[in-house]
Amino acid sequence: MVKTQSSKRDLCLVCSLILNIFFLFKVGGEWNLSWSKRAASEAEAVAAISCSGHGRAYLDGLVLDGNKGPACECNTCYGGPDCSQFFPDCAVNADGYLTPPLALSTTRGTYTPKRELFLVKFGSCGDPLFLEPFWMQQAASSALLVAGWHRMSYSYGDQSTISKELERHIRKLHDIVGNAATEGRYVVFGAGSTQLLNAAVYALSPDNSSSPARVVASIPFYPVYEQQTDIFNSVDFQFQGDTSLWKNKSDSDTEVIEFVTSPNNPDGQLNKAVLHGPNVKAIHDHAYYWPHFTAIPAPADSDVMIFTLSKLTGHAGSRFGWAIIKDKVIYQRMVTYISLNTMGVSRDSQLRALKLIKVALATGGRGIFEFGHEMMRKRWEKMNKLISTSKRFSLQKVMPKYCNYFQKIRGASPAYAWLKCEKQEDKHCFAVLQAVANITGRRGSLFYAEDRYVRLSLIRSQDDFDLLLHKVNELVAGEEGPQTM
Repeated sequence: MVKTQSSKRDLCLVCSLILNIFFLFKVGGEWNLSWSKRAASEAEAVAAISCSGHGRAYLDGLVLDGNKGPACECNTCYGGPDCSQFFPDCAVNADGYLTPPLALSTTRGTYTPKRELFLVKFGSCGDPLFLEPFWMQQAASSALLVAGWHRMSYSYGDQSTISKELERHIRKLHDIVGNAATEGRYVVFGAGSTQLLNAAVYALSPDNSSSPARVVASIPFYPVYEQQTDIFNSVDFQFQGDTSLWKNKSDSDTEVIEFVTSPNNPDGQLNKAVLHGPNVKAIHDHAYYWPHFTAIPAPADSDVMIFTLSKLTGHAGSRFGWAIIKDKVIYQRMVTYISLNTMGVSRDSQLRALKLIKVALATGGRGIFEFGHEMMRKRWEKMNKLISTSKRFSLQKVMPKYCNYFQKIRGASPAYAWLKCEKQEDKHCFAVLQAVANITGRRGSLFYAEDRYVRLSLIRSQDDFDLLLHKVNELVAGEEGPQTM
């Protein structure tokens, strides 16, 4: 009797599968989509909202007027229902994230410490929206539609929290680009590189030591290194400032963890480790080590290397990054950290990362890297040309280098302009740019450098860059007038 019921269930299952296949196919073998039609139509309808070319509408955007769909989210200095209204007196965003009051402010040259405190804590990277046009060109191949029951479990079928297929594609991408050695290494996924930075500090720190590890970085350095290390307030590690302070000290009993950022944020230099010795360990942050932003002279081959999807594809909002680790013990400690911290990375983020990396790999990387490099090269050349005519401002020098990926010597294309106020009286360059040109950058002291420096993002949207270039042009052209701050 049991056997008969089982046979009936099997027969019903087979019939159901055949019926589903029947409904999925049209005559001629074409797919006849069923449940996905509505989702695809909804996505296309929102994507078709133009927002006058100065904004975007999103599926999860705020709906303001009944059934008319999500409202437009406008670029900096644009507003109105369809983003067609331009505010010429607004502050140009050459930084990253802005609080809503600052983003919408039209008051020329205003600044409050409270607003910058938000930026210090939550915004040190510029949104990499320069790649948005590339993904619009790849609309069909990069789109992703998943069923409501996709990956509801905590783990994959093998009980891991890492997509093996995504790991395989990441290794393949590094092999093609030639920017990191992956053979015989372990891969750890994280919620962007931000989570991985502290996971690496934790993994490299000693347990139960009477002397916590000293965490250091070379000026100018990415502020999150200090902020994140401090916020965890661990007894195992403490941030100790500039690397150079420890170069000639021989304290053999204390572990040192050096952050090595290459290319560096903010100045785009290909940094190397400064400290060496049996108790020195390094975390190599290679967020920008892609052909968009720098020549690739050789594969990075360090013990701990960190990368992020945000600077590879521009999808900062997906919060996905990975670390390539040589030592198994360090790998296991990082996995433990990620597991306890977030139970691994969102399965949805991993799926999207896989889809995007597949698009990049479809042309051996040429599609996205040629597009990205050309965009950044032109932006840098335009900015550099303007500043080169100035007596008041200067930019960092980024020398041409041979790139193994492009098989040629290639010019500079850094993510940021590291601008310096050269006049003796311009001690606070951030304030000069705000007051004279209404440009909001990031002050040098946030990178532990002098406030004669300001970081200007070159990787934001085309609107942002065009506005920045226009304001800088006015700034340089008006140098003959009143200047002192």
